[in-house]
Amino acid sequence: MTQSNKPRQSNVIYDIEDKPPLGEAVPLGLQHVLAMVLGNVAVPLIIASTVGLATGNTIFLVQMAFIVAGVASLIQAYPLGPIGGQVPVMMGTSFAFLGTLLLIADQSSLAVVFGAALVGSMVQIFIGSFYEHFKFLFPPLVNGIVVMLIGLTLIQTGIDYAAGASGGPEATANYASLVNLGLATLVFLVTLVLNQFFRGILRIASVFFGILIGYITAVFLGMVDFTPVAQAGWIALPNPLRFGIAFDPSAILAVSAVYLIVSMETVGNISAIVSETGRNATTSEVRGGLLADGVMSGIAAIFGAFPNTSFGQNVGLISFTGVASRHVVGIAGGFLIVFGFVPKVGALVTTLPDPVLGGATTILFAMIFTSGLNIIHKEVVLTNRNTTIIAVAVALGLGVTFRPELTANFPETIQTLFGSGVVLGGLSGLVLNLVVPRDAPINGLSDTETAVQEVSDDD
Repeated sequence: MTQSNKPRQSNVIYDIEDKPPLGEAVPLGLQHVLAMVLGNVAVPLIIASTVGLATGNTIFLVQMAFIVAGVASLIQAYPLGPIGGQVPVMMGTSFAFLGTLLLIADQSSLAVVFGAALVGSMVQIFIGSFYEHFKFLFPPLVNGIVVMLIGLTLIQTGIDYAAGASGGPEATANYASLVNLGLATLVFLVTLVLNQFFRGILRIASVFFGILIGYITAVFLGMVDFTPVAQAGWIALPNPLRFGIAFDPSAILAVSAVYLIVSMETVGNISAIVSETGRNATTSEVRGGLLADGVMSGIAAIFGAFPNTSFGQNVGLISFTGVASRHVVGIAGGFLIVFGFVPKVGALVTTLPDPVLGGATTILFAMIFTSGLNIIHKEVVLTNRNTTIIAVAVALGLGVTFRPELTANFPETIQTLFGSGVVLGGLSGLVLNLVVPRDAPINGLSDTETAVQEVSDDD
């Protein structure tokens, strides 16, 4: 076991370059997979159901979602040249694109969806390639707002999972049944107790053990359906351009706009992860992370997967467990690739009941919020100007989250873009930070600067 010296502000147990013993690293990697697996496959499942794909094509979309997320996570941990941030960023299919992709698929075809995703990925690649010229758009004030909103807007999803229906109260008559809430509470309490009252592997893998105990309990309660495992094959290989590819200007424009928003999310997530280690993200880390997002999303379109991005729940997992090792994320990426090539294994993971996942992710989503709060606390001077920007951005973001009907009378494209709390709140914070006059400097620093650089330069 090798552990590097950590800054005093760091609370991590394993830093980015640390290599936990294999006996710890494997369950820690699987813990990352369990935290994001259903979110990763939800988008392809929803799109497949909406467009009426046959079972074989649906399984293929899920398979590609696993493989692309695994490769993308590996590249984030172990970069290929400038592509990858060399940080513990867990990648997966992005929910931010779902509404836009559904609209395109309904109006045209999956071929147009993949064409728009391929061309639109150039937006994120461009931002990453010239990040030095764009980083003024992503100061700690904006990054902190985006990360806080990611956590706040996801908490409802965690609660819905805990109540037994990721689709919300209308999805099932058993929503919030005592059995569902009891199972979620069991996972929640086991995870919390192990994390706060134990040490060693029980603490750092507390989410894994909480989900494991909850899953075993669910099996005994008859809540696990193994039918998907029986139906899945043993080996499956990628099939590039299985659905074809086509290019429509309006679809490309809509998807490109979402890539801009996802870039903000990626910068915020990388900033939050590195902040946990007691320092600021370097330009090369952010640049590489953005390039990996864009390049892998473009490759995903060719292989029949939807755009990828960094997963917020895994940022929360790092904050909760103190394990920031990129090598652990590398192991998690390997698991995902195996799940993709061996559909039976991937299908087994998807049998996790909603309450089991909800009991764990509710904590993780809340930890994302605290990661954003930590960025604000450490790196932003809370002047009247900055607190006002935070207040307005959070109010607008949560407003459309709680009441999505607010955008119902706008065109579909506007609904898709501004119906997301992270998008509306993040853009609001970005624009306000650019146009609201800055306060007078304090001790030589502006009101959005800190005692350290916003994003530290490379050595």
